[in-house]
Amino acid sequence: MRHTLGNAIGMSKKIAKKTLRAGYRTFMRMFLSFADHKYLDPKVPLSRLVGHSKYLEYLRDCGNRKGMRILEIGSREVTGKSDARKRFANADYVGFDFYPGPNVDVVGDAHRLSQYFGDQRFDIIYSSAVFEHFAMPWVVATEIAKLLKPGGIVFVETHFSHGSHERPWNFFQFSDMALRVLFSPALGFECIEAGMSNPMIGRFSKFADDYLRFMPVKGLYCHSEFLGRKTRDVDLFDWNNVNLDDVVGDTKYPSP
Repeated sequence: MRHTLGNAIGMSKKIAKKTLRAGYRTFMRMFLSFADHKYLDPKVPLSRLVGHSKYLEYLRDCGNRKGMRILEIGSREVTGKSDARKRFANADYVGFDFYPGPNVDVVGDAHRLSQYFGDQRFDIIYSSAVFEHFAMPWVVATEIAKLLKPGGIVFVETHFSHGSHERPWNFFQFSDMALRVLFSPALGFECIEAGMSNPMIGRFSKFADDYLRFMPVKGLYCHSEFLGRKTRDVDLFDWNNVNLDDVVGDTKYPSP
């Protein structure tokens, strides 16, 4: 009897501690999120059509039908099992990656993407969490333009704010404006949507310079997305011949 009572008391204490911890976590989440809106940058557009949790559904609705050809750049299963083939079961899906592995059909260097496909063309070309690992992303953008049919869709999701990963090949972080520049009208694209998703809150650590230590960092977003349509072929495209106005559009650097 005494043993049973002791077990019951011990169990009650564990439940009480677990409940307190859960309540504390809930309180802290509410407390910390109270001022989250202060960390957003009102000038940054949030992705609505193709945010991080929506883009695959959008692309499936566009391309999962007979006769459509889909190319995923960076298709290898890295963080989990890919369901791309299932999503595009009615289309012709091709997975491309730098290394062989699950969900990879063609192995190669995206900087030379068009060399692997000859005269083949695609209706949709997309990538997620890949562009930050390209040494020359402007070259990859040109290669995508070569393979995409006029009227075809390009989608790129990459990182604007993210921890260093897969070094040493972690080269760039992109804003929505950076992706607009890569896939600009000069290369034959029109923007359907460019924005960011998954806002973050940050601060400088105790290891930062004195004048920055513990200061908050605003305007952080994990993902940046670009959805565009190819409007025309641009023969013999050369970045050296592109005028600045052709890639920045009607924007300008903020006045001093």
